Amino acid sequence: MTNFNSIPVAEFAARLTAMTKDEVFSVMSDLEAASESVEGTERDEVLSRIGLIEEEIGKRFPGQLLAPYQDWKKRNR
Repeated sequence: MTNFNSIPVAEFAARLTAMTKDEVFSVMSDLEAASESVEGTERDEVLSRIGLIEEEIGKRFPGQLLAPYQDWKKRNR
């Protein structure tokens, strides 16, 4: 798992647009796991990045919310 907190938020957001959907979903999965093991401001940082990924998924799959990600998770467990 990459330490996404070391990447500035603006750079992280820019990287998302260049990622494949599988890469975006993989990062989301990593961040979800990270959010369960951190607290305080570190958790806030992780949650802000999760929010950015949710926005990116919304742009790529309009009107589907997180369904494509949930389907990906089921296939990749």
